[in-house]
Amino acid sequence: MDTNALSGTNALRPHQFITTNTPPQSPAVFSPDAGGTRGPTNSVPVRRGLFYQWRTNGVPPTAPGAFNPDPGAMLKSAPTNPPIFMGEPMPPAYQGEPVPKDLELPRSNVRSEELSATNSRPGNYVGPPIPPGLELPRANTRGDSYIKEKWGNPEYPIGLDKDLYPPFAEPETDRWRIGFVPWQRYTSGDIEQPYESPKPMLWQPYAQSILKGDAPVIGQDIFLDLTASSSSFGEARRIPTGSGVSAQNPNSAEFFGNSTQFFVQNNFAFTVDLFKGMTVFQPVEWALRLEPVFNINYTYTNERGVISPNAANGTDRFDSYQALQQAFIEVHIHDLSEDYDFIATRIGNQVFNSDFRGFIFNDTNLGARIFGNAHNNLWQYNVIVFDMNEKDTNSELNEFNRRDQNVIIANVYKQDFLWHGYTAQLSFHANLDHGRTHYDSNGNLARPAPLGTVVPHDVDAYYFGWAGDGHIGRLNLSHAAYEVIGHDSFNGLAGHPVDINAQMAALELSYDRNWIRYKASIFYASGDSNPHGGTATGFDSIVDNPNFTGGPFSWYVHQGFNLAGTAVNLKQRDSLLPDLRTSKTEGQANFVNPGILVPGVGTEIDVTPKLRAFGNINYILFNDTEPIETTLLTPTIHHDLGWDFSLGVQYRPLLTDNVIISAGMGFLLPGQGYKDIYQTSAVGVPGYSSSSPAHVDDFLYSGIIAVTLTY
Repeated sequence: MDTNALSGTNALRPHQFITTNTPPQSPAVFSPDAGGTRGPTNSVPVRRGLFYQWRTNGVPPTAPGAFNPDPGAMLKSAPTNPPIFMGEPMPPAYQGEPVPKDLELPRSNVRSEELSATNSRPGNYVGPPIPPGLELPRANTRGDSYIKEKWGNPEYPIGLDKDLYPPFAEPETDRWRIGFVPWQRYTSGDIEQPYESPKPMLWQPYAQSILKGDAPVIGQDIFLDLTASSSSFGEARRIPTGSGVSAQNPNSAEFFGNSTQFFVQNNFAFTVDLFKGMTVFQPVEWALRLEPVFNINYTYTNERGVISPNAANGTDRFDSYQALQQAFIEVHIHDLSEDYDFIATRIGNQVFNSDFRGFIFNDTNLGARIFGNAHNNLWQYNVIVFDMNEKDTNSELNEFNRRDQNVIIANVYKQDFLWHGYTAQLSFHANLDHGRTHYDSNGNLARPAPLGTVVPHDVDAYYFGWAGDGHIGRLNLSHAAYEVIGHDSFNGLAGHPVDINAQMAALELSYDRNWIRYKASIFYASGDSNPHGGTATGFDSIVDNPNFTGGPFSWYVHQGFNLAGTAVNLKQRDSLLPDLRTSKTEGQANFVNPGILVPGVGTEIDVTPKLRAFGNINYILFNDTEPIETTLLTPTIHHDLGWDFSLGVQYRPLLTDNVIISAGMGFLLPGQGYKDIYQTSAVGVPGYSSSSPAHVDDFLYSGIIAVTLTY
């Protein structure tokens, strides 16, 4: 059918229909209870309204020759003042062209607009009664059907007959490379060209480019997006460090030695995204991502035994590692509504953060995921199963070796829950860790933890959580609460199997005033007051990486440090939990731990559009110190770990994420609890010269700088 021929007629067009059914009666006539007495309705009273209408005058008024609007003017006497121009001739009378007949005054049948009053119902439209032929409801009306054609060129190749195209469509060989028409915005005469180039370039980060997914590389809807990034990180830190049996420096009889360390690393990543679909209007049909990463890192310490359990390996280490960090395929399963609510699946190595702040699981690993949304994106959901791989110790990149650990996560998000701007989440996590004996890349025993009785064991833990993020009016809110239950087949510190029952809660409230955000937060993780009991009540995560209470700028959050010369850490790097495990990536969760309480205040300041500043102050308290006392055979350890201060800045010189420079400092002023754990020998060792027996570092710090380049 030639749709162009129909455009100027009133004929029925393709994808249009005429209603043939009898329309429903109006509420003024229809009664749902035909046999009953019609009762009062909620009809609104009639009121008078004003509307504009057109009027046409009929009989014209009398011509000025017969009509005198001021009859009293004839009674006035003639003026007696002398004329102004004495003896001057008068100007000639006007002798213009005669007025055409149809323009002579007065005229009849003149259409004019006037304001009239009428009786009408209140509403958006106030006007005269609708003519009977236009009253609603009406039968035999014309409607438009929903057009389900897909507008991709592969389904409508140029070789098709013109009548087979969708209605009102014209064929175009390649719509992605049609040049933009130059246009003039201002009156200066300058011509502007949108996107600077009329056609996509091969590579150009600030213009339309084929290699960053602005135009297809295959057909009309298969795109390629290439991204190269370099992330450099440097850190100087002071953390408690044991001097070991083979001390690096002379006169090192004390248990703890020089705590100064330096660390630097670089991750270079190259990401390839190949996908099919028009992502502006709908989810992709399929996507493939590959991301190889190359890591180099260097660590310098002042004591032996830190780099490796073999003291002969010295005090510094240079290492490199390469990994296929992300490699997955994503497939669009089905559209659930006309709003492009969908369900899709993703299989392979992929990034996943299970909640808003990364409290329980935030990692890149091998998994199979089903995800989607519903009700016009008000609901989002995820179900994912991970078959966890081992990690390289020094780079924390993925290896290809399985570690006999499965993680199952299901969560659902609801936007605008109770309040507009507040998103709520319910989640479930299952950590089924049947890890066998494992040594890390440096030769340290990672599983089982060398703490108490060393026996390989299974940990099965199940987390139930509620979290939220958003704002309620002017108040910004972010919170999380988790309950974990399960069973540990043999906990080394307890010396027997234990059941698991522990809790965690976090809350951050903030208020924005101009360019400053004021924050107050508290973090709580339950501890175990009876390490030898049958129930472990200290909270631990799966693989956490929280952005909370200062994040990477905080000394306490960012640093991982050893528990007083033992073979386990008091806490892990980039974690809030003092879990007494060997590693959060290679070790096993331990639910016999002291727990923690961290109240704090902070601020975020948008100094300029390019520069943002951060500041936080936290006070750190152990909830229950009995697990540490049992481990160190120490009778009394106080609860206060110390005060944590942090300052940081983030600078984006180009106002984009192509260049991000972050720098910051974190400080810990140790409390009595820290001094109880990391005290040196009470008295000097005879025969050795110790300048400061029983000395404890009274100031610990970490200074970081990170530069991220993305192209």
